[in-house]
Order: sequence, then C-alpha cells, then structure tokens
Amino acid sequence: MSLDPKTLDWLLDTDPALRWQVQRDLLHAPREVWEETRSRVATEGFGAELLSHQDDDGQWAGGAYFPAGYFDSSDAEEPGQPWVATTWSLKDLREWGVDASVLADTVEKLDRNSRWEYDDLPYWGGEVDVCINAFTLATGAWLGADVSRLVAWFPAHRLADGGWNCEAEEGESTRSSFHSTLNAVRGMIAYERITGDTSLRDARHGGEEYLLSRRLLYRASTGERVGEFVDQFLYPGRHRYSALAALDHFRDASDLEGTPPDERLADAIEIIRAARQSDGTWLQAGRLPGRTWFDVDVAEGERSPWLTLIGTRVLDWWDAAS
Repeated sequence: MSLDPKTLDWLLDTDPALRWQVQRDLLHAPREVWEETRSRVATEGFGAELLSHQDDDGQWAGGAYFPAGYFDSSDAEEPGQPWVATTWSLKDLREWGVDASVLADTVEKLDRNSRWEYDDLPYWGGEVDVCINAFTLATGAWLGADVSRLVAWFPAHRLADGGWNCEAEEGESTRSSFHSTLNAVRGMIAYERITGDTSLRDARHGGEEYLLSRRLLYRASTGERVGEFVDQFLYPGRHRYSALAALDHFRDASDLEGTPPDERLADAIEIIRAARQSDGTWLQAGRLPGRTWFDVDVAEGERSPWLTLIGTRVLDWWDAAS
C-alpha cells in the first residue's frame, strides 16, 4: 500500500464502521486490533445511530423494503426512494460489521411481523426481485435465518446469458442486467463466506462470467460502454453498479477461493487508477436521491473515505498479483 501518511491518518480518523476495515485491509493489523474496533460499531457512530431506529417489531420504518405507508405518501412522488426500511438498514449494519448477536431476536420478529410489499410474502422467503433476494440471502445468513428458499431460487432464476435481471420476473426482460447480476453474486458470496455452504458457487461463477465476458464495462452487442454509471463512484451505492463495486466483488471472490485476478478486469482497473487523486483518494460522484436516517456520504466532488478504502484495497490486490 502506498498512501500519503496524511491520507492514512484521515482514513483512520473516521467512524468505527470504516476504521476497522482500514486497519484490516490496508494496514493488515493483527486480528485483535481490527476486531476491537469492529466491536464498537454497534455502540458508536453510524452503527449505533442506525440500531437506534429499529422498531419494537424488528423492522425499520415499519416496512420490509419501503417505509410503511410509502405508496400513499409524498415520498412516492419524489425521485429515488427512502433508504430507511428494514432491508436497507440491515444491509448497512451487516456491511459495517455489526455482530449478529446484537440483533439476536430480529430473525424471529421479522418472521412474525414483516411482509414484503409485493404479494404480502413472508420476509425470509424473499420475493421476486433478484436484488431484494440477494440482500435478504446475505442478511439471513448473517443473522442465522432459514434462507433455504432463496438458496434454491438463485440457480432456478438465472437467465440464458448467465446473469439475472430484476425485471425478468415481470416478463419485461430476457437479458441480464449489470446492476442485478452484481447484486446477485455479491449476495451469494456473502452467503458462502458466512455459512461455508458452496452450493451456490456454480451459479455465482455463471454470473461472474457474464460480467467478465463484458470486461465489467461493455455491452456484448456493440462493445460500447454499458452506461455512464460504470465510472460514477459513490457511497453508499445501494443497488447501483459501478466498475469499482464490481472490482471489489472480484477481489472478495479471489480472496475466498485463492485465485488470481482475471486479466479481463484490466480495463476496469485502469478506470479506477485514473480516477485516483494525487493524494490517493477518490471523489464522490454524487448520491442516489431519497431520504435516509442520517448522512453517511459526502457532497459531490469531495473526497470520500469509503471510496478511498475500496479503491485502495482493489488496487493493492491487483498490483500484488501483477
């Protein structure tokens, strides 16, 4: 790692949710050091704040994917969506490193009280949207819920080109989506890391090959960039695809399986490298519209500690293998 000392100090002077990952992934600190920092996420900063908003019934904002009453509220007329309901809150807490024991009774509470806005389906069984199911698979594995239905769902709902698309279940698309496929493979790798169950590995590899065959960036049909979103980096990205988020997944997969980086990632790596500022940081490209419990991002054009963590560990991984 080659980070300016001032930039490293800046990364360490952050919320525990980020700081423990800097210690683990960039400093390679002893396990007891970063685990001590991670243990504070539930009681300090972003993690403690988000936990404080959990309802007595186990949900956040009274809903599974959307807040209670969303479709009859002014929120429904606004761009984006509120990022405050149960699925988004649990996704953040899991990714920030909160220990599952902190939410010990949440599985049972959600089983009793939470239903998907789509067809009133039970929470841990998921619904028809692949991104929602990916988040639920990972969260359920983390909290120890029965997600066996979702384990069966992903291989059964892969499209012919190898990936997934959130619009496929409504018959609106027969081709995979970069966004949906990345969310699917990230959910499956989280499930495998947490449970040790490799039964989804073949399906995950198929989705990864869909992205790799397009070098993370390009349309298969024309060879053109799939969209401007590929090099618009932002945190939190929620469900949105970017080359940086995809590379971080492939870094994770490489670490899990002990495999070297695929050479087809090279174009995306150069995009990441070119976006790096002279002080080793990456800038926030914007934010997804919608209401949040509290701000975890920075203004557009400002240095983002989260993006800097992710970008640095991606380049460290790639360069170490070169």
